[in-house]
Amino acid sequence: MTTEILRSMLYRGSEIMREVAWVVFDEIHYMRDKERGVVWEETIILLPHSVRYVFLSATIPNAMQFAEWICKSHEQPCHVVYTDFRPTPLQHYLFPAGGEGIYLVVNEKGEFRDDNFSKAMGMLQERQGDDPADPKSGKGRKGKSKKGGEKKGPSDVQKIVKMIMLKNYNPVIVFAFSKRECEALALTLTKLEFNTTDEQDLVASIFNNAIDNLAPDDRQLPQITNLLPLLKRGIGIHHGGLLPILKEVIEILFQEGLIKVLFATETFSIGLNMPAKTVVFTAARKFDGREFRNLSSGEYIQMSGRAGRRGLDDRGIVIMMCDEKLEPTGAKEMIKGEADRLDSAFHLGYNMVLNLMKVEGISPEFMLERCFLQFQSNAGIPVLEDELCNEEERKLSMNVPDEELVAEYYGYRQQLDQMQADFREVITHPNYSLPFLQPGRLVKIKYKTLDFGWGVIVNYQKRVPPKNRPVPEDIPPHEQYVLDVLLNCATGSNLPKDRAITTATPGGILPCPAGQKGVPLVVPVLLSTVDALSHLRIYLPTDLRPLPGRETAWKSVLEVHNRLPDGIPLLDPIQNMKIVDDKFGALVKKIEVMEQRMFSSSLHKDPRLPELYTLYSRKQECQQRIRDLKKQIQATHDVLQMEELKCRKRVLRRLGFTTSADIVDMKGRVACEISTGDELLLTELIFNGVFNPLSPEQCAGLLSCFVFTEKSEQVTKLKEELAAPLRVMQEIARRIAKVSKESKLPIVEDEYVQSFKVELMDAVVQWCRAY
Repeated sequence: MTTEILRSMLYRGSEIMREVAWVVFDEIHYMRDKERGVVWEETIILLPHSVRYVFLSATIPNAMQFAEWICKSHEQPCHVVYTDFRPTPLQHYLFPAGGEGIYLVVNEKGEFRDDNFSKAMGMLQERQGDDPADPKSGKGRKGKSKKGGEKKGPSDVQKIVKMIMLKNYNPVIVFAFSKRECEALALTLTKLEFNTTDEQDLVASIFNNAIDNLAPDDRQLPQITNLLPLLKRGIGIHHGGLLPILKEVIEILFQEGLIKVLFATETFSIGLNMPAKTVVFTAARKFDGREFRNLSSGEYIQMSGRAGRRGLDDRGIVIMMCDEKLEPTGAKEMIKGEADRLDSAFHLGYNMVLNLMKVEGISPEFMLERCFLQFQSNAGIPVLEDELCNEEERKLSMNVPDEELVAEYYGYRQQLDQMQADFREVITHPNYSLPFLQPGRLVKIKYKTLDFGWGVIVNYQKRVPPKNRPVPEDIPPHEQYVLDVLLNCATGSNLPKDRAITTATPGGILPCPAGQKGVPLVVPVLLSTVDALSHLRIYLPTDLRPLPGRETAWKSVLEVHNRLPDGIPLLDPIQNMKIVDDKFGALVKKIEVMEQRMFSSSLHKDPRLPELYTLYSRKQECQQRIRDLKKQIQATHDVLQMEELKCRKRVLRRLGFTTSADIVDMKGRVACEISTGDELLLTELIFNGVFNPLSPEQCAGLLSCFVFTEKSEQVTKLKEELAAPLRVMQEIARRIAKVSKESKLPIVEDEYVQSFKVELMDAVVQWCRAY
């Protein structure tokens, strides 16, 4: 059974659970899944202490920590049986998109072949061009050419499959990361046949016997009629969108060797013991519901582990189709890296909270205290305490001479630095600084630890947004303008091709070290990096693109330094820039007072000042680290997510799911039974009678919003019969979001409402009416 069914039985107090002696959890590493992992954790916590457990997994590096949690939770020993031995060694290959062959990157001994990896990357680079974002390369983003279409076309899959069949490396599992891609790739092989006539007859016989149990109309479903021709050719498809009976037939055919090429999603690698001789990955990246990212080493290990059949193959073959440039370190980490840690994905849900409030003898607080997340958090306390002890010893060992005097001077300096930062923020504000950003004006550029010193303004303009993305609306005024400034940069600095800078200073640009010549470059920087504005302007050549023109301009800057050894004069904010503001005037006076205090200190002219100031600064940093560690230890001792639990209980009370005494009401009891969709919204729809006037087909259409999660770029136009109940549902969703926000839960109203996708509504209604 699934963990969801077992959890439901535990919440209901099923009599069967009293008879259970052993529970076996297969693929326990699934507990780290962001969506469903919490169900596994709930189930383990709720099971009685009398039950014994077996946990199976091939990919848990922190198995000992998990075993400790089981020991603590159920007061029984948990033995870890672990081995790194693999009966059938694996060979890992790369297939660059559009290439003609595969490259062995990890041999059966686990040795990474850097030479072959470089050859594969070189082949990919030749096919794609150096820079996918470069228009000259003819390739666009996301691996598509300017003319459209994927770089890794069907021909690549055909090449690999033909090579596998030619070398007798079948059966093969081809992992694709979407149901649509599984089906599309399978259809590209319709002209190939891998089964003999006898095998085709056997496939047809098994398939027909299986679907004989279906109703005559069901046998005519496109999914069933379109699948048999593929299966007869020895090509199979396996993903969550198939009918259960079809998945079962495909699994039987694969086990019997009647499917030579199986296109499957990642779920095929979990919970099914169906190895093959070869495993192929159609890409090194996947969409995880939030973003496109590289496969983790744990995911790669889990899927590649299906290659190599014990007792049948002397080795397993793993082929990765890469359609974009991989870094050697990234590839090594993926292919040879350690499996992903089993870290808790525990999170609160209304279904869980209501069920725990309903069941006598346990509570949501009980669950929070005993979850693996809390255990892992507490496990870090000894490490933090050791670090705190080390920091306190380090602080005691720091002896600062004249510490009281140094502390006073340090306080003055820190206050002055803050005041000067506020002063700079005012004078560089676009309202005041833009009229003075003329070409030729000297400006001082500084960003964090990068001090470029004085440079010359060449031009300024409004910030250009990055490609295909607007400039964020909440961007500070100082970051809305880009200045082109002539700066003396370190030799070897390279200017970016794209002017749409996303950082204060471009990457790869460093200030020239003292005593070296450097090279003058016109660098785009944000207005926020301006540290000071000079009263002086110099003449600039008309063309600064050639190096001689920039060198001529920089000689003028050096001449200014030579003529003014006491420092370059600055623009007076009040006399020159005409900044008339009472608060700013008070700030200027405070700076003058603080400077007088600092200069009058006996330590100001003491030759020991730099050394003493640095030593005291380090001691203060140590003290701050001690404070941070104490806060961290205190937070770790506290039960995690307790504040969120209080907020969720507040929401339940306000919506009428529980009483003021936290007793589950009728609404709450209904919500306890809903585990597939949003329990709050569905319950509100039921109690508001939204479903009452709707036909069964309309009900099914509305309910599709709770289960459909795929993204769609198309705008869906609905008929009034569906648009009307949808508007009611969205209005109720907005009310729930508003109550949640008022109860201090982090929720964005529009995002919550839009999370219920409408694209499938009309299709579901039409499907229902067809029968």
